[in-house]
Amino acid sequence: MQSINTHLKILIAILVCLGIAITGYQIYVMEIPLTEDETDAIWSLDAKLEFEATKGVPVKAQMFIPPLAQDYVSLNESFISNNYGVSINQQNNNRRVTWSARRATGTQALYYRLVLTQRYSSEPPAAAMPPLRDPIVLEGAEQVAVNALISPIRQHSADIETFISEAISRVNDITDDNVKLLLGGDTSPIAKARVIDVLLAQARIPLELVHTIRLENLPNQQPELWLRSHNGESWLYFHPETAQQGIPENRLVWWTGTEPLFDIDGGRRGQLTLTVTNSEMNALRLAEMTSDSGASQLLEYSLYGLPLHAQQVYRVMIMIPIGVLVILLLRNIIGIQTLGTFTPVLISLAFRETQVGWGIVLFTLITALGLSLRSYLEHLKLQMLPRLSIVLTFVVIIIAIISLFSHKLGIERALSVSLFPMVILTMTIERLSINWEERGGGHSFKVALGTLVAATLAHLLMTIPELAYFFFTFPATLLILVAFMLAMGRYRGYRLTELMRFKALTKQG
Repeated sequence: MQSINTHLKILIAILVCLGIAITGYQIYVMEIPLTEDETDAIWSLDAKLEFEATKGVPVKAQMFIPPLAQDYVSLNESFISNNYGVSINQQNNNRRVTWSARRATGTQALYYRLVLTQRYSSEPPAAAMPPLRDPIVLEGAEQVAVNALISPIRQHSADIETFISEAISRVNDITDDNVKLLLGGDTSPIAKARVIDVLLAQARIPLELVHTIRLENLPNQQPELWLRSHNGESWLYFHPETAQQGIPENRLVWWTGTEPLFDIDGGRRGQLTLTVTNSEMNALRLAEMTSDSGASQLLEYSLYGLPLHAQQVYRVMIMIPIGVLVILLLRNIIGIQTLGTFTPVLISLAFRETQVGWGIVLFTLITALGLSLRSYLEHLKLQMLPRLSIVLTFVVIIIAIISLFSHKLGIERALSVSLFPMVILTMTIERLSINWEERGGGHSFKVALGTLVAATLAHLLMTIPELAYFFFTFPATLLILVAFMLAMGRYRGYRLTELMRFKALTKQG
């Protein structure tokens, strides 16, 4: 007996751990949404490139576009143009689109759109450390100015991170004569970045100019410049004017380097308009759209991978264990008597067609009439199979009559009684009649009432949308229910209704 108890405890522990582990993996690793109404942000980046085409000259417009291997996953990328060829190529770790046309006249408009989201994005590949740089050779006063700036920077820094921060702070002190000389009167962020690059090159520290865009609802954005360097383990990002370290989470890297965002051959007066808009999408639908994400692959091998008509069936079937759990608690803990365990669950499923109110009325009416017929047939001494066939036929007649009268009275809800499982009603009537014969009418009424109450409670719980979504999306939680049912299988304690039976004994004590 002790070995059986140990075996049962181990089995329960395994089921609980397995259910929690699988569900936790879906929630925290795959980031499957906990609720069906959960939404996630989707960002749409629109770039409009306008220019005047030079008559009689082939046109080639090039523009950098964001790399796809980032902390965001692309949902859609489109290039819209009229009579232009489109090609995409890699250039110095950047992606660049080229629009080309043999002839174009007048104002031209080229469009680029990228739709992306951060959810379900995979970890970007780790970037390799760039090679050490050679110092930039300068001459005359510029070399003297660089040496004058490098000396205090070395004294006030301890590593690559502090060296870069100190260099940025020095370059942004435009009152310094050495900085003025190197800037040459240009105090723009790109000019400061070039001077910082020269200083870091003297220390053989790699540096990249990173152009970013804000993921905010801002019209006509302009790319924001950041600097990044590698410390041997990871990339370090710095703002070229404030020396702020760490790029904000709402920044998307557009391209790197010193080249302009776009370049046009065969055109003039080029103008680029960047617009970022935000929208919301159902998180589960988002997982299905991101075909490269782990969440999507997991959904593909879950119940969501079934055809839609099969999903509708399994959405109902997967809630049956919940109804069974309700019946188990009502019978073993509270002590309500029902017609077995599964009959109340079947009746609760039938309530899906009629709703609870009409279901109770129809169940009571049809069961009462069926029991009356069953009692009459008992006097004829018929065998069980013919008797059951007659009751089934009678149930069909009753359903037809109720549907007819309800239609005449304008009660359309009662028309759904035609879908009420006739076999369930017939078997319920048969079992109640047998119970009546064996234990009396009072006990039969008590069992019928308990069955109706249990079926109603099970139906109310099984039709909660949030609960149905949770168990359909995370079916591994059913393992936890099985473990609980195994634990309940050893319960030998009192039921709540038995307190009424033994109340007199309590008073005597």
